[in-house]
Amino acid sequence: MPSLARAGDASVLRFVPQADVAILDPIMSVSYVTRNHALMIFDTLYGADIHNRPHPQMVEGHVVEQDGRQWTLTLREGLRFHDGTPVLARDVVASLKRWWQRDNVGQVLAATTDELAAISDRQVRFRLKDPFVMLPDALGKFGTNTAVIMPERLAQTSPHEQVTEMVGSGPYQFVPGERVAGSQLVYKKFADYVPRPDGQTSALAGPKVAHFDRVEWHVLPDVGTAASALQTGEVDWWENPSSDYWDLLSAGKDTRLDQIDPFGSAGVIRFNFLQPPTNNKLVRQAALAAISQRDVMMAVIGEDPKRWKDHVGYFLPGTPMASDTGLEALKEPPDRAAARRMLQEAGYKGEPLVFLVPGDFATIKAQGDVVTDALKKAGFNIDMQVMDWGTVLSRANNRQAPDKGGWHLVGTFTSGVGLLDPSSNNFLRGSGTSAIFGWSDIPKLEELRMAWFRAPDEKAQAAICSEIQRVAFETVPYAPTGLYFQKTAYRSNLADVQKGLPLFYGVRRT
Repeated sequence: MPSLARAGDASVLRFVPQADVAILDPIMSVSYVTRNHALMIFDTLYGADIHNRPHPQMVEGHVVEQDGRQWTLTLREGLRFHDGTPVLARDVVASLKRWWQRDNVGQVLAATTDELAAISDRQVRFRLKDPFVMLPDALGKFGTNTAVIMPERLAQTSPHEQVTEMVGSGPYQFVPGERVAGSQLVYKKFADYVPRPDGQTSALAGPKVAHFDRVEWHVLPDVGTAASALQTGEVDWWENPSSDYWDLLSAGKDTRLDQIDPFGSAGVIRFNFLQPPTNNKLVRQAALAAISQRDVMMAVIGEDPKRWKDHVGYFLPGTPMASDTGLEALKEPPDRAAARRMLQEAGYKGEPLVFLVPGDFATIKAQGDVVTDALKKAGFNIDMQVMDWGTVLSRANNRQAPDKGGWHLVGTFTSGVGLLDPSSNNFLRGSGTSAIFGWSDIPKLEELRMAWFRAPDEKAQAAICSEIQRVAFETVPYAPTGLYFQKTAYRSNLADVQKGLPLFYGVRRT
């Protein structure tokens, strides 16, 4: 890594991400490292604060008329893309029409919209079939497939093809000439970015002030190398330090350990609904019965129970949409004898199940090892195939049979903020081939999800979520494997590191 030799340059921030950014296009991947990359380059119309409340960001404001069925959004003055062109309403319209074909909430907004049009250079108008009070939430959410705004010429790219350039209007510009796949990404400060003049910086909301001229992402899969680089000052920030190093880094006078994500990370074992035998719900139920959330969490983050939670269902524990419905399926210790009986009833004959696991993503690899062992003990024949994270993401979108590059199971983690409700949990979709990888086909989940959007109040929404969780435990769109709370680590001379996710505005060197 020759670029690390410039470690004394105070205007450069060096960051170690959780993994390489295999897919650069933010609507083409549900990977959080892709989202983090995108939020440096692109801006959004609204931005969620640390409490997940939306605030105007690129928009100056909005007007709601016709009993909530017409929204007129006005862009702030002075917004420019990195290629020097002004941000216009037609760029917004094209960006949103591309985004809502891929996003969980966007698809609901699209179905509710009669017309989305640019009525002037700075004004965008939604004409809706029915009121949609969550419009700002949809356009400024934390999660993946974020509704970023790009030039119309790029936004006209098919939503099933990656855009060819990373041109946004955010506080940093991507430097494509310094991209080294699997090793390095570079961003430079965008001199013409105009932060919001009002509000407090909080997660994706408020003024986005870039204090560094250059941000370098150095991909260091070896945790020992990353720890050493942080301790010696070769890098400034390690996104996801291995829990084995937490005590050492918190004790060091030049390093600081911090928890910036209050929601945690939730484990997911996703099943392929298109391929036998994981298209059989009894096989999925057997897998769920065999997995110990406690064992997975201890392998991922250590034995200290303050670092994780088990008995985690399909919604974030302790939040309004969470309930105890169906949690009896998560037995400790797991009932693997019951799992074997389910496999026998399903007619499973011991055929190998391809399980995609990234070897360069420590937490997902640890989860994969434990889940593979658990499933084998329950009578599954698991073919755990270890590869780099980029290859996992690529193969996860392959719908063909496993012998043609497809798969049966994929393990990942998703941000706990995505488990707040049905609008944000992509893995709870039951829409078949329009759902994300795994393509879970569960019409009842879709019916309940739409009922949740139409519910009159939080009490009614919570009752629907209880039923969603009951159906999910019966049909198993994915197996939840627990929730853990990841720390981040950075040099003590960094200040104002934002809460919520790795953000590179606001943070400065003292």
